[in-house]
Amino acid sequence: MAVQQRRERERAERHRLIVEAARELAEAEGWGAVTTRRLSERVEYSQPVLYSHFASKDAIVAAVALEGFGELAAALRGARAAHVDAHAALRALADAYLDFARARPAVYAAMFVREIDVPFGTEASPAPLKAAFGEFLGALEPLAAARGDDPETLAEVVWSALHGLATLSAGHRLRPDQHDARVELLISRITASPAD
Repeated sequence: MAVQQRRERERAERHRLIVEAARELAEAEGWGAVTTRRLSERVEYSQPVLYSHFASKDAIVAAVALEGFGELAAALRGARAAHVDAHAALRALADAYLDFARARPAVYAAMFVREIDVPFGTEASPAPLKAAFGEFLGALEPLAAARGDDPETLAEVVWSALHGLATLSAGHRLRPDQHDARVELLISRITASPAD
């Protein structure tokens, strides 16, 4: 049993190294620079070893994305938990989301821009993705209830709006000096009572 456990640990470590190398290379040079040849050189394993862990580059990108969803969920949870007020909690969540996108552009692209074989919005969605979405739900459920909105739909709309802000900001399509005003306008509209 000890030999089997050691092999499993070694395999898990190789898997981690490959994902880490892909992520580092993508952040430094973009996803176009991530090839199995370059990864093989970087982690010092042969290409067949890489293919024993991942069927393709797309599978490696998906692994990076799943890791990113776990990190995003933790960042959103920490931001949201620091505030009791619904407006402040949602603003902190929005800032954490946008900060994540800005600080990790290649990981963010793997999660939300590149095509990956990961089911979104279904029961089959992976746990890290559900956890990140769950943070949006946690922040928005009380607001949705007060407005009579479906919480998941409201969460999808807010997530979409933040994704748009992140993507347009990364592409230098928005006025940088208006970042805070845009985020505050979005949060104010979402948190306003229906009578406002």
